[in-house]
Amino acid sequence: MWGDKKPEASAKSPLPQQPSKPNATPTAAPYPGEAKTMAPVDSTYPTTTSSGTTARLGASLHIKGEISGNEDLQIDGSVEGLVQLDDRKLTVGASARVTADLVAREVIVYGNVKGNLRARDRIEIKKDGSVVGDLTTARIMIEDGAYFKGSIEIDKAGDAGETDLEKPAYTRTSKSSAATTASSSSSD
Repeated sequence: MWGDKKPEASAKSPLPQQPSKPNATPTAAPYPGEAKTMAPVDSTYPTTTSSGTTARLGASLHIKGEISGNEDLQIDGSVEGLVQLDDRKLTVGASARVTADLVAREVIVYGNVKGNLRARDRIEIKKDGSVVGDLTTARIMIEDGAYFKGSIEIDKAGDAGETDLEKPAYTRTSKSSAATTASSSSSD
């Protein structure tokens, strides 16, 4: 049987060798005090995101193609193509260069975007942000000093199937405030 012979210890390996069993998968012997676990997942990288966690594309990354997903995203690098995060928040960082159409629940722009933006809830263009493209959203905010060239369409419907009585009051009045903000920013 397999237990009749003692395994020979190798001078090269400081760990004792275990006898092999027929039809068994070989495993490495654990270090003293180390528990045997079969978890291949790195615990420092979450496999699911909570509401407070945001995925990030770093400043040195360049992506060509389509990005879609179901978690918040911050872009600091460069993206060409389409970014679609229907029910999530998309942030274009100050160092980002995006040549893409953006679709999300909320879009905040600190960097440069060339493309159309569609946000179900709101779009914000911060003071150093730049957007060349058409905007479609329920709410808009363009800070003084921001650059914007394109058209703005206030989508009062927001979510499909929502009636005027179900919507909050600020959504119904955002068209006039967006027109004021856009005209004051574009007069620079």
